[in-house]
Amino acid sequence: MNLFESIIMGFIQGVAEFLPISSSGHLAIFKHFFGLKDVGIAFDVLLHLGTLIAVFIAFFNDIKELFVNGFGIVIDSLKNVGIFVKNKIKKESTNYHKVISTPYRRFAMMIIITTIPTGIMGILFDDVIENASKAIIIPGICLLITGVLLLIADLTHEGKKDENTVTYKNAFGIGVCQGIATLPGISRSGMTIVACLVSKMDRNFAVKYSFIMSIPVILGAAILKIKDLGQENLSGSDITNYAVGMLVAAVVGYICIKTMLKVVRQKKYKYFAYYCFIMGAVCIIGFFC
Repeated sequence: MNLFESIIMGFIQGVAEFLPISSSGHLAIFKHFFGLKDVGIAFDVLLHLGTLIAVFIAFFNDIKELFVNGFGIVIDSLKNVGIFVKNKIKKESTNYHKVISTPYRRFAMMIIITTIPTGIMGILFDDVIENASKAIIIPGICLLITGVLLLIADLTHEGKKDENTVTYKNAFGIGVCQGIATLPGISRSGMTIVACLVSKMDRNFAVKYSFIMSIPVILGAAILKIKDLGQENLSGSDITNYAVGMLVAAVVGYICIKTMLKVVRQKKYKYFAYYCFIMGAVCIIGFFC
């Protein structure tokens, strides 16, 4: 892969990961039409890490609070285990610590609950997902589905739920939707934001939740692929090209996150829906031609 191709794929990853048009679908289309059968595990991992960097920069304060409160959940849970053992042994009735005691602790628990079904589905259907991008008709059909979902998003009435009022049942359902969105052509951000809006979330919180919930998914996918990195023989030029692609994905991804915040507020999903319909039709026609 040359430098130009790395830049283009980094751009596609950054744009399509956060705009509701499916990064996996567009990367599959690009590979198909430009004859890139195998771009390498390392490059795939770096592209996703680039978009992960964008999320960390865009929501740094929220993510910092989530990490702090996440550790607080673990510490208080361990303390409660100690109290439970002590109460049993010494026949005492010491009160337990309240684990979910702040909005950010509740937010962290929601992210954990959302990640569970996504992770299970990703592991169970890994081979199906990988093979789905090999035939361009699959991303084409999925892009049409994404277009329909985006039209639903614009028709959804304003909700008011935030980290204080969204239920854990909502979080689990959104996780299932995120798992479905691993299919190439189904936009992860589009699918999850639609799921959040249907769950009556506030639009600003829906975008924040959708992007932050991608962190454990992207990290998990990268960790699963690390074991395959040793199979690649990378030259110095490959490493440079890959690093540039990752940087492009990060910069473009950050810009698109900010763009999405405005899109959701102004209910302008329909324009992305039309684009998905066009690209989906192009893929399907291209498959039969």
